[in-house]
Amino acid sequence: MQLVRQKEQKEVVGARVATGAPRNTGSRRGRRCAAALATLLVAAVGSGCASGAGEPGATAGHGRHGEHGDHGGHGEHGKAAPGAPDGQREGGAGTLSYAEQTRRTQAARAVAAKKWGLASTPLAAPPAPAVKPEITNRKGFEIEDEEEGENLPPVFTTVPVKDRVVFLTMDDGSEKDPDLLRMMTELKIPYTAFLSDYVINDNYGYFKQMQDRGVTIQNHTLNHPYLPGLSYEEQRTEICDQQDKLEKRYGKRPTLFRPPYGNYNHDTLRAAKSCGARAVPLWTAEAYPDHMEWREWDRDLHPGDIVLTHFRGREDWKGTMPDMIRHAMKVITDKGYAVARLEDYV
Repeated sequence: MQLVRQKEQKEVVGARVATGAPRNTGSRRGRRCAAALATLLVAAVGSGCASGAGEPGATAGHGRHGEHGDHGGHGEHGKAAPGAPDGQREGGAGTLSYAEQTRRTQAARAVAAKKWGLASTPLAAPPAPAVKPEITNRKGFEIEDEEEGENLPPVFTTVPVKDRVVFLTMDDGSEKDPDLLRMMTELKIPYTAFLSDYVINDNYGYFKQMQDRGVTIQNHTLNHPYLPGLSYEEQRTEICDQQDKLEKRYGKRPTLFRPPYGNYNHDTLRAAKSCGARAVPLWTAEAYPDHMEWREWDRDLHPGDIVLTHFRGREDWKGTMPDMIRHAMKVITDKGYAVARLEDYV
């Protein structure tokens, strides 16, 4: 299996040709040789036969000083998305294949897994789909009074996929553990952060660091209220004002919205749609440092399931966020699943 890739950006391919003549030695013979060689080089450039000129992949994807110009597998603002192979590129002479990059990335993950105390190395997820699957309402989660043509954001708990992948999501933003940032970056585990302003406004910078490491910031309201108890306008303030704040702080307007406690009504979805939310992902399981809570009758994972956890620490849990990751990843990996990036599918 291969690591998740985001939608690939177009690769810039260029070739550089040396046109300088040999240094003048000061002798008549040297000057004649230099002139002759310079003439041959100019002729070669003109015919496209100079070494490396016009040869596919000769210096493909390289910029100044041989730096790679490809940015495939990158997340927000061109940062490498967690779970994407380092230096991921396709094609071009003298570059590693995607399979080799994946092998090397998994080897690095194995080292990180040992460092962070995971029971085993996280499995590699397959490449993201070229076409995202169609997301529809989960049966029983529909709004009964939805009018024809309203096209409200779908509410779902599982992405329709066949691959054995699940999606990790974290809510609110109360705990700001620097170890979590380092751990998830080194393990290359992708996740999505659904943030509420009332608990992140004391340290917006922590989540900017998270975004810079490839994590997508999504909406979880301003103040985490029970939305069905509010009027339409009050709900719209909670959702849309948070959209505005997150866009201002992090440069991108969220496309996903998760209602607090998973509770919503018709007005919730209307309000979410009015300010740009395209889908409402809930969850099928919740991760804690010492156990999992299941919402499905069979108490198991399924392809495409969304796993919820929270930004919490010892004040609320019997452990830390790294403890939660260790336990959640043991469950996910033992069941034969890899963690993929939600935004690659939705």
